[in-house]
Amino acid sequence: FSKDSCYLPPLRYPATCTFKGSLESEKQQYIIHGGKTPNNELSDKIYVMSVVCKNNKKVTFRCTEKDLVGDVPEARYGHSIDMVYSRGKSMGVVFGGRSYIPSAQRTTEKWNSVADCLPHIFLVDLEFGCSTSYILPELQDGLSFHVSIARNDTIYILGGHSLANNIRPANLYRIRVDLPLGSPAVNCTVLPGGISVSSAILTQTNSDEFVIVGGYQLENQKRMVCNIISLEGNKIEIREMETPDWTPDIKHS
Repeated sequence: FSKDSCYLPPLRYPATCTFKGSLESEKQQYIIHGGKTPNNELSDKIYVMSVVCKNNKKVTFRCTEKDLVGDVPEARYGHSIDMVYSRGKSMGVVFGGRSYIPSAQRTTEKWNSVADCLPHIFLVDLEFGCSTSYILPELQDGLSFHVSIARNDTIYILGGHSLANNIRPANLYRIRVDLPLGSPAVNCTVLPGGISVSSAILTQTNSDEFVIVGGYQLENQKRMVCNIISLEGNKIEIREMETPDWTPDIKHS
């Protein structure tokens, strides 16, 4: 890290995404939000990382902390942050996650008890450091460890775990963000054909295709099926792919 970087604690379960100033820009930044600190506390901080020097031996990063005003998302983990691009502007979108129960309800026995965060959508303007929350009627339950896919002005939310109901519903939401000159417009559409999964790994294989690997379909049951997700226009298609020959330690751990 460069000498002018801030301290970045070794966070667990933060939300991360890449950020380009515009869709055509080659320069990338990395956004890190929330997570658990080494002291098992939850963070509400947002960090911006960028590459300042790159040579054959090492890469030097600069890390800065971004202060937010407005409807600041509470400290959380197991959530998602994505970047959307609309009308030449960009905005970060924070959704889901878990947080400790309010301090007034915390007892010695329940000190580390967590609850679903409210299912609000937060739009974060990284240029001006302001955040605004939105309540959408389609999002009724808090979710964590879901899968999120961002493309242009749209985010798809798949699966996730509802702590309140202890279920992994087969969710599939499409959240579209319009950024005109005035106030942003956020709308949500519930789509059919979702999958039940939490804590999965998402990998992008090309501009319109993603692969989901691993995760859980039940509390003690790993999800051994892999999926390919294809995006075309306003359509999303989820289909199973040929699964790898899992090693015994992966199958039985």
